[in-house]
Amino acid sequence: MYVTAAFPAALLFMPRVRSAEPMTATPMPPAVVAAPGWTLAWADEFTGPANTGVDTTKWIHDLGTSYPGGAANWGTGEIETMTNSTANVHLDGRGHLAITPIRDASGAWTSGRIETRRTDFAPPLGGVLAVEASIQLPNVNSENGVGYWPAFWMLGGPFRGTYTDWPNVGEIDIAESISGRPSIFGTLHCGQLPGGSCKEPNGLSSGQTSCIGCAGHFRVYRVEWDARVSPRQIRWYRDGVNYFSVKQNQVSPADWAAATNHGYMIILNVAIGGGFPGTPTARTLSGMSMVVDYVRVFRK
Repeated sequence: MYVTAAFPAALLFMPRVRSAEPMTATPMPPAVVAAPGWTLAWADEFTGPANTGVDTTKWIHDLGTSYPGGAANWGTGEIETMTNSTANVHLDGRGHLAITPIRDASGAWTSGRIETRRTDFAPPLGGVLAVEASIQLPNVNSENGVGYWPAFWMLGGPFRGTYTDWPNVGEIDIAESISGRPSIFGTLHCGQLPGGSCKEPNGLSSGQTSCIGCAGHFRVYRVEWDARVSPRQIRWYRDGVNYFSVKQNQVSPADWAAATNHGYMIILNVAIGGGFPGTPTARTLSGMSMVVDYVRVFRK
């Protein structure tokens, strides 16, 4: 998630710690066939009865309007309150997760934000990590979707518990879309705020990349973090097409090391408002879900 320059004071630099969680393989669901050379490390296929919550052995709900003790409005100026209500976050009974922003009669918004319990997602030594999801972006447009901010992203694991050291700890935005535009953004955040070799608070970004038909239709969004090659790379894909890459030598050695010397957590959310998408209007629709078919993590 893009973080605006309006909140730098609350995003302090702190020492990094490594996750103690083991990176063990998860048995592959029968329907999942990994590409040659890849193994499945973790997955959620979102199976379960309709109108039930997510598997809390895999996911944590972020609640309220900020990280504990962290910047208000998640450091981005969002206006929604995140809840664990199945009105905002639920399984649909057909193998999908729905995250649904809702505006109440007073005009207040609620939505949902979940992050993996695991914070150790990283490439194996000399290998590659791939994180992908099949997602249907909210079916809104630039007239009725102003303020919508769906996102599929990763955040450096050491952030949990300290809720500081951003962007030094690293953030990989796999796919973000704003205000119903037919486009997505892929971004790496790292280094210092403001400025630094990742040009914060904007980060190193693909910029607005065409994603015609992605609202209301499933597309596969994927990032590959490749520790085999020199310089090392992070690559962004949509439906198998590599549309953006960042190489290790594009940032300072210290910033790359600080962002990649640990594992990551995975986050799914739909924010409303903030510095990136802008404030919703009277025409902004309530109740338009981001629908997720699966999230899968592969290693090679």
